[in-house]
Amino acid sequence: MKKIECLAMLLAGGQGSRLGLLTKKVAKPAVAYGGKYRIIDFPLSNCVNSGIETVGVLTQYQPLELNEYLGNGNAWDLDRANGGLHILSPYQQIEGTEWYKNTANAIYQNINFIDRYNPEYVAVLSGDHIYKMDYNEMLQFHKDHEAVCTIAVMEVPWEEAPRFGIMNTNDDWSIYEFQEKPAEPKSNKASMGVYIFSWKELRAYLIADENDPNSKHDFGQNIIPAMLDDGKKLMAYPFEGYWKDVGTISSLWEANLDLINPNVDLDLSDSSWKIYSNSPIAPPHFMDENAYVQNSVVAEGCYIGGSVESSVISSNVEIEQGAEVIDSVIMPGATIKKGAKVLYSIVAENAVIEEQAQVGELPENLEPGAWDVAMVGPNTTVAKGEKVKAGESYGNKEDN
Repeated sequence: MKKIECLAMLLAGGQGSRLGLLTKKVAKPAVAYGGKYRIIDFPLSNCVNSGIETVGVLTQYQPLELNEYLGNGNAWDLDRANGGLHILSPYQQIEGTEWYKNTANAIYQNINFIDRYNPEYVAVLSGDHIYKMDYNEMLQFHKDHEAVCTIAVMEVPWEEAPRFGIMNTNDDWSIYEFQEKPAEPKSNKASMGVYIFSWKELRAYLIADENDPNSKHDFGQNIIPAMLDDGKKLMAYPFEGYWKDVGTISSLWEANLDLINPNVDLDLSDSSWKIYSNSPIAPPHFMDENAYVQNSVVAEGCYIGGSVESSVISSNVEIEQGAEVIDSVIMPGATIKKGAKVLYSIVAENAVIEEQAQVGELPENLEPGAWDVAMVGPNTTVAKGEKVKAGESYGNKEDN
């Protein structure tokens, strides 16, 4: 097997339970985003654009749709004879089958896969963030500082810092302390869940961690602290672009609408850094003479006969005459029927909003602090005249 400089391991097996009905039967990285994408398109495209051509995707929770979407990696130019995309699920070993227990254990269980390519470096990436990053620049930073581990960080508002793993650094960006979701953070440099390790060092720490019965087998809680305790050189790589952890319904809604916000630095039209996807084969979208569309994304295969304002409309969506969609995300295959209203909401894949039904409410019509994103789950029908309140997640009985 040809030796490579850097291999990527993409963690895509999490349940994503905070997305509720959206991840009831689908892995979080496979959730629709931005009209024509899935969340996993971003780290995969970052790998290809960065020249990383060997990618292991570690799947576990509800992998069927994600595996089908990934296929052989052709959509991202990762269908290669040497390297390319590999789907890595837990498998039966001599002592039996064992699920990935946590992030470090997931990489540990795939040591043999990594050893096949004998890389100098391994990038460990989360499969559920929206961002564009040149990992090659981060790798060069890692090499220049002769680090054992480099962690991408970005400065977050101080009030949000307790939600993240926080890196406390010296003036040269070397890390002297890691705090996991601290109540009183010492800095606001939040880990992005993007790591580059020198493989020889990481391999030894993974084996030692697996043999520790008291370990939680997690990078943030175990591997990183162990390296710091041993005096290894860890660096924080400062990142200043757009990055969003779409871990909640509200954050997913916000990330979608960021695409139509001129004040947000997330340009998917940039030909120098394309975001690739396994797009559906569908005809161009069609707007009839009654359609009104303003400041919105409309993907292929859509029929628009109603009113759409400041929204993201995914592929193969039907919005019938007299229907109204405002500040909302409509996922693939959904239907909004005549006279229906969808306001500040997410309507999931293949859902149907029947005539005169309403999903969500305008924030100005509610008491301050009472508004939140409404959501209709996949393959769900909201009956004629029915109303889904702001902040409500509405789904089929068997899904609730």
